[in-house]
Amino acid sequence: MSKLIAITGKGGVGKTTVSAMLVKSMLAAGKSPILAIDADPNSCLDTALGINVTYTVGRAREEVRKESGAGASVSKRELLQLKIERGLVEAKGFDLIAMGRPEGKGCYCYANDVLKEVIKEISSQYPYILIDNEAGLENLSRRIVQKADLMVLMSDASNNGLKTLVRLHELASEMEMSYDKLALVVNRLRGDHVPDKLNEIREKTKADLVICLPDDKEVADFAEASRSFLEIPESNPVYKKIAELLI
Repeated sequence: MSKLIAITGKGGVGKTTVSAMLVKSMLAAGKSPILAIDADPNSCLDTALGINVTYTVGRAREEVRKESGAGASVSKRELLQLKIERGLVEAKGFDLIAMGRPEGKGCYCYANDVLKEVIKEISSQYPYILIDNEAGLENLSRRIVQKADLMVLMSDASNNGLKTLVRLHELASEMEMSYDKLALVVNRLRGDHVPDKLNEIREKTKADLVICLPDDKEVADFAEASRSFLEIPESNPVYKKIAELLI
């Protein structure tokens, strides 16, 4: 059975950076092949992993909406699966698909239902799945993912960021999201002082793991230069902490 890690949090807290370095950690630990799903409409996980996505699920969905009809020789589901597989980028030890954003106008209700079925079927072919979600729990709320082995909620060290962790946890509960383990990740922590509020949040959310990532210049330089985080040294302090998330 596949092991699934879902990473979510407020915008700009470094979800994609953490996702890419977690892929590196999984590969180093022999946990592959991995299906990485970039669920952020502003797709950039491919750059963080040193590959290039040119065809997204959003584009496939729009093409299927236009092409399928009474005279179609294949079903909408079959057509969508073929197109999504066309956008699958293969790399060493992992594959990546990007959700992208819907193109054009119109109702996507049925297409979304078909999409969930197709993603579920493709995901079942991989022992490890990692989802880099958009800000909030949008993709989770659409039930593209119903259960995670590890749910990672991310924030920065600000008071507002920490409040977001609590809100995300509440949203997951409201939507009856299921997960085996919960991890809280606080990114770009300056100095060694862990926010006092974090212990309170851990107790409130009953998180299994809390990780604080330092504000690291090497990581910032990699991001600024759009370098692949698969190349970051294993001695990097952020990378070493992220490895604690391995399941």
